[in-house]
Amino acid sequence: MMSTNLPNAPIVNEFAITAATVNGSGSQTANHAIVRAIFRMGIPVNGKNLFPSNIQGEPTWFTIRVSARGHSARPPVAPILIAFNPHTADADLAALPAGGICLYPDEGPWRPQRDDVTCYPLPVREIVAASGFEPRMREYAATMVYVGALAALIGIELEHIHGALLHHFKGKTQPAALNFAVVRAAWERFAADYPAALAARRFLLEPGGATTGKILLDGNTAAALGAIFGGVSFLSWYPITPATSLADALGVYLPRLRTAPDGHPTYAIVQAEDEIAALGMAVGAGWAGARAMTCTSGPGLSLMTEFAGLAYFAEIPCVVWDVQRVGPSTGLPTRTSQGDVRAASFLGHGDTRHVVLLPGNVAECFEAGWRAFDLAERLQTIVFVLSDLDLGMNLWTSDPLVYPDAPMDRGKVLSAADLERLGSFVRFADPEGDGIGARTLPGNPHPLAATLSRGTGHNERNVYSERPEDWKANMDRLSRKYETARRLAPQPVEENDPDATVGLIGFGSTEAVIREAREALRDQGLPTSFMRLRALPLGEPARRFVARHRRCIVVEQNHNAQMRDLLRIHCPEHAARLLSVAHSDGLPLTAEFVAEAVRELV
Repeated sequence: MMSTNLPNAPIVNEFAITAATVNGSGSQTANHAIVRAIFRMGIPVNGKNLFPSNIQGEPTWFTIRVSARGHSARPPVAPILIAFNPHTADADLAALPAGGICLYPDEGPWRPQRDDVTCYPLPVREIVAASGFEPRMREYAATMVYVGALAALIGIELEHIHGALLHHFKGKTQPAALNFAVVRAAWERFAADYPAALAARRFLLEPGGATTGKILLDGNTAAALGAIFGGVSFLSWYPITPATSLADALGVYLPRLRTAPDGHPTYAIVQAEDEIAALGMAVGAGWAGARAMTCTSGPGLSLMTEFAGLAYFAEIPCVVWDVQRVGPSTGLPTRTSQGDVRAASFLGHGDTRHVVLLPGNVAECFEAGWRAFDLAERLQTIVFVLSDLDLGMNLWTSDPLVYPDAPMDRGKVLSAADLERLGSFVRFADPEGDGIGARTLPGNPHPLAATLSRGTGHNERNVYSERPEDWKANMDRLSRKYETARRLAPQPVEENDPDATVGLIGFGSTEAVIREAREALRDQGLPTSFMRLRALPLGEPARRFVARHRRCIVVEQNHNAQMRDLLRIHCPEHAARLLSVAHSDGLPLTAEFVAEAVRELV
């Protein structure tokens, strides 16, 4: 989308950059080095990677947003273009606004054909040939040329790029020094060839302190750390984008954080043959008393249906992380979406209703990592956590992670001493009226402890039964447990505007988009309130929020307005008030799109 001409005055700490490259060219290292260097300068920044579902050779784009105001939604336009893919360069250039800047390789086949933007050719091959890289590695070093040229163009401090490269190479000085030499050479060459660009920078970074005390992290790594601090001891998984990096992060951190003094691991990681087996293993480990989890995306979730029903009805705790991507079917494997809301809520067969956590930022991914286990064991049920590719795989500026300050909630687990004191054990009795029976774990030596978990019909003593009254009593008790979950699940976060008659409702990674859209709407005379849902089942706070506003617009990244429909089920008396901005094209939403859609609805 073309924008109006850019202002003539320098733009400071509030602009975006698009790097258009080829997948497998080393651009991820280059782009992350830029993001981390800007973060180290004390400037809020985040990066969004739009990559293809293949290994090498296809187009990929990476958008870096610098925002002193702290905005992190996908920008609708980026005034700086790094055009390092000749196959997409014409379309990439066409999206550049008038007054924008384009960096491109001088020796390549492509030449820009616009006179309303400023273009800087870069002698990529010459710089790389003079570096210390072996010939077979020079293709990967080429991306470091645009890192150096961009650093000169907008004022990225070289010391921070060097620090970012050391971070990427995990402190290995030789590869970091080799890449940094290319960056420095490109910086010096750009400064020599285009001194006017440095003397009067159009886009400028000014160091600050806005990132002091902050961290730069992706949601999948935060989720893995949260699970570790929540006591995870078993992971079963099958590779699938975009959840694989969550399992990878557990594989990195568990050996460092969960190894006994004698050197033996206190955890197990198993790569299953498919997603069916992955959840089956997690359910078995949960039954045995482990804090067990698996991670997947939409297609894997589909395969887990039968075991999800078993865990629900046999009342076995475990956790499933669903890092969502576009569906149906295998869909768009490397594009982001929020399309599994309905599936996760009711996954199974018959009358299943699940607890679903909806983290909205990196810090909440960490929180959900440990809280999901507490809820699963307290409620004796499977708990789903819905993240998405944008939140899970991209770098975000975040507040520090808040570590759990309370002991693990294992729920109603009876020890041998408990059984001796009670004198009896009825697995699915509900004396407290919360729908949750007491359980025992394998290995309990008391003769009353043994119990067989089954997915078939049973009475409160867990004895097989097809009697209608036993089935109904069991389902009624499970309904009481679901009502208990309404109280225990994380409650929504509200930001109410006293002048607002319109409420915006979102969940997950739409938080940043809605916040920015609200600012624009307020400037245009339309104040709004905001409620961010943090979990299912929904409770009274959601009902009250809807009741307070003339219109409530649910913003979500799927095609069929799934969360809007769940809200209508939750409060049918207010169904007419609930409208939808539901959109899913694989790209993260922009604040401009949301603000315009809201204006059209009200």
